[in-house]
Amino acid sequence: MMSEHDSRLAALRAALKARGLDGFLIPRADEHLGEYVPKAAERLEFITGFSGSAGLAIVLPDIAAVFSDGRYTLQLAQQTDPALWERLHMLETKPEDWLARHAKGLAIGYDPWLMSADGLARFAATNMVATTGNPVDEIWAERPAPPMAPAVPHPDNFAGESAGAKRARLGAALREAGQDAAIISDPAGLAWLFNIRGADVEFTPVALGFALLFADARASLFMAGEKLPAGTRAHLGPDVALAGRDALPAALAGLAGKTVRYDPAAMPVWFKTRLAEAGAKIAEAPDLVALPRALKNAVEQDGARAAHRRDGAAMVRFLAWLAKAARAGGESEISAAERLLAERAREENFRGESFPAISGAGEHGAIIHYRVTPGSNRAIRADEVYLIDSGGQYLDGTTDITRTVWTGPGPAPDAVRAHVTRVLAGHIALAGVVFPEGVAGAHLDAFARAELWRAGLDYDHGTGHGVGSYLSVHEGPAGISRAAKPVALQAGMILSNEPGFYLPGAYGIRMENLVLVRPADFDGAARKFLCFETLTLAPFDRALIEPALLSAAALAWLNAYHARVYAVLAPLLRADDAAWLAAATAKI
Repeated sequence: MMSEHDSRLAALRAALKARGLDGFLIPRADEHLGEYVPKAAERLEFITGFSGSAGLAIVLPDIAAVFSDGRYTLQLAQQTDPALWERLHMLETKPEDWLARHAKGLAIGYDPWLMSADGLARFAATNMVATTGNPVDEIWAERPAPPMAPAVPHPDNFAGESAGAKRARLGAALREAGQDAAIISDPAGLAWLFNIRGADVEFTPVALGFALLFADARASLFMAGEKLPAGTRAHLGPDVALAGRDALPAALAGLAGKTVRYDPAAMPVWFKTRLAEAGAKIAEAPDLVALPRALKNAVEQDGARAAHRRDGAAMVRFLAWLAKAARAGGESEISAAERLLAERAREENFRGESFPAISGAGEHGAIIHYRVTPGSNRAIRADEVYLIDSGGQYLDGTTDITRTVWTGPGPAPDAVRAHVTRVLAGHIALAGVVFPEGVAGAHLDAFARAELWRAGLDYDHGTGHGVGSYLSVHEGPAGISRAAKPVALQAGMILSNEPGFYLPGAYGIRMENLVLVRPADFDGAARKFLCFETLTLAPFDRALIEPALLSAAALAWLNAYHARVYAVLAPLLRADDAAWLAAATAKI
């Protein structure tokens, strides 16, 4: 008897054959090419069973492969059928190389809405054929409907700058570059530019759509009319023309002879094709909105600090509860995640989680992006490592924090303490680094890994990602990773600091705070330097720290951080939680 995914794979192959295609690429993407997609765009999961946030499947007549990165190695093995799929690490076996070996002389289809121009160029050695419509959708009988949540205004007292001022500022940048218009395809970019928020994607408050921004600061917003209530239309104002997505082809055709900014790394190749057909001049350049959005203004920075104070209070209440509950027994990965969500929900301006909490006890913590389900849920047991990676969406900021705790009541083994302390040492080293302007995240990644490397250890994910302001918890263009693009860090960016270590089958460790890039003052400095301000406020578990493995400077940083956590959060807590925090942040 054929399995569900076996049947779907057979149906897809039949659909491809009917189109005259020999194969098809299925990226984990929607038309906006972001990390977070609506359920209607989860084509990769529908075909393969793999639900991770990054991946690609390639289907050929007699073979198929599914690729992801190091965050999902274990998950990929657990969720896909080895009889149907080769499961491959996309950095160790590049999809384009695999396809070139297996698809000589074959016609391979792709959806031009789901691939960037740069992404498509990587497959230049293969005969790639753009499809009209997506063959996966043809066989997906119960495909969810596209989301239609309303777009709502995001008040200026949270945004810190009016939408009109943003359009004027970026319009001036277009004029300076000699460009007439820019494509905006990232929903987070739309949200920032127009000061709107939505609920089309779980955990990320965006409204799906596209836009053209013109050099005179006017704009056209392409979004379903039912998503734009009267209040939002009034908020957008007369200089923003509104139309449905079906008006996009005609709008691009009208740009004949104009110079249009297009990001080949981040925007669907569909746009490039249509602009070329229209006779527009394509100016390939980074997304116009991405960098300005990442540079938080003073209001957004203060909002982030306020959101992290409230989030820290919720986190301390949770950790104080967990310290007792874990030893008493009866709690599970799901019940712990639910308790943390309930604590956050008590806080002002809370609007939901910023991603599904990664609540991993014992061996589940070693699955880097583990997502607990009723089927995988297990008890949080005594004397084991528990990892909780979670975050909140607040009107004034987005949070993301990971803490690794020892459940007790017995002492943590020396090997566990050593691993945790080396991860913590890397976290502290990155938190305290001072660097000149022009340095990119890739240049700083080794600071977080050095202590692990000294012990022959490492982790297979980036050290830091950008974070939005009541927007996506994963935001470009900057990151801290060996694979990060060479985007210089600038004052106003918010990034994560999250080194880790994972022992498959045993436990996972991650220590994550969010940091704000800010100027560093040096007397007589010949050039400008930057540093990190740590935003996240919550203690690290003393039961997992081996002080002898920390340098004097690292220990001083930890004690100063814990003293700050107590000073800021204790006034926000009840007496019993404040007493727990006093013990948790006592000087080591």
